[in-house]
Amino acid sequence: MFYGVARLRRGLACLCFALMAASAAQAAELTVVQIAPLSGVLASTGQQMVLGGKIYFDWVNDNGGIHGAKIRHVVQDDGYKVDETVRLTREALQKPEVIALFGFAGTANVAKLLSDGVLETGGAPLVAPYTGGEALRKPFNPYIFHVRAGYADEAEHMVNQVVTLGMTRIAVMYQDDAFGKAGLAGVEEATARRGLKLVAAAPYERNTDQVHGAVRSIATADAQAVIMISVNRSTAAFAKQYRAAGGGAQLFNISVVDPAELVKLAGVQAVHGLGISQVVPYPYMANKPAVREYQTLLQKYGQGQAPNYTSFEEFLGAKVLVEGLRRAGPNPTRARLIQALETLNNFDLGGTRVSFSPANRVGSRYVEVTVIGASGKLLR
Repeated sequence: MFYGVARLRRGLACLCFALMAASAAQAAELTVVQIAPLSGVLASTGQQMVLGGKIYFDWVNDNGGIHGAKIRHVVQDDGYKVDETVRLTREALQKPEVIALFGFAGTANVAKLLSDGVLETGGAPLVAPYTGGEALRKPFNPYIFHVRAGYADEAEHMVNQVVTLGMTRIAVMYQDDAFGKAGLAGVEEATARRGLKLVAAAPYERNTDQVHGAVRSIATADAQAVIMISVNRSTAAFAKQYRAAGGGAQLFNISVVDPAELVKLAGVQAVHGLGISQVVPYPYMANKPAVREYQTLLQKYGQGQAPNYTSFEEFLGAKVLVEGLRRAGPNPTRARLIQALETLNNFDLGGTRVSFSPANRVGSRYVEVTVIGASGKLLR
């Protein structure tokens, strides 16, 4: 009898050990997939997007993870190509260990995930996409948690500044896709509210820097201000060619460009004075706790990279995702993570806040305009 009890105890101990081991294995990793443009015209932006998430995830992992689980940050390159974004996302969401999507780029890319039902079928949240397209915000969809203001918010802010300076002849240079058209619509609405019409709206082809047609059109229109809805290479090409053609309008661009990259590509003379709307606080001055934290972790984990608006935006996005994972508890599901993210109401990221709810997925509407100075540095 004693022998039988001993065997039973040993069996129960083995079973408990096996269950504990299975639970530990289950909690060992939380897989987060980031699909970003690491090649093509948006490669430098994609690299900064990945960096911002990486430095925070690395810090979380070095400090015990989340409920004992480490974050596995899987990064894949879509080359800013819509079909690649869709293919890679489908593949990722077929893997049950993937708990969340993080930091994708491109209005057209993410819009295709919505129209094809990829996010709905997969059921995982996409946190902090690098896009302000209104089509991703209206109508409401439950799967995307936006950390940034929308392009309509940016357009309103820039048009207001232009009109305040007494300029009424406004032109737009825009990428001929969902991204560019979303920004164009925002500018058209903002000017219409003030009784104005654009003097020119000039497109350029996506994934190129072939902007000579837009330069001719806008130079002919004699604009006083040009608002660009474009990425680094096309913005730099336009500024350089437009200035060389004698164009003297005040230039603006929405937040998706990197001022250091613009200076590198076009030269400081061409982009001096260019205004850039921003959707997160100034990352170069450590006057907020989030900026100090970002700069510290960038030094530790960033392999010598300098502060940058893009990496700071995705750093804040990573903080949002991590807090959602923490609130979702051990071994979270995709659905529980969505519910947890919805509870981040007026959540303080360190001097800047986001608010989500079951009926709201736009976490912030913060916008300010910065300017590239004579030295090539970005000024507030």
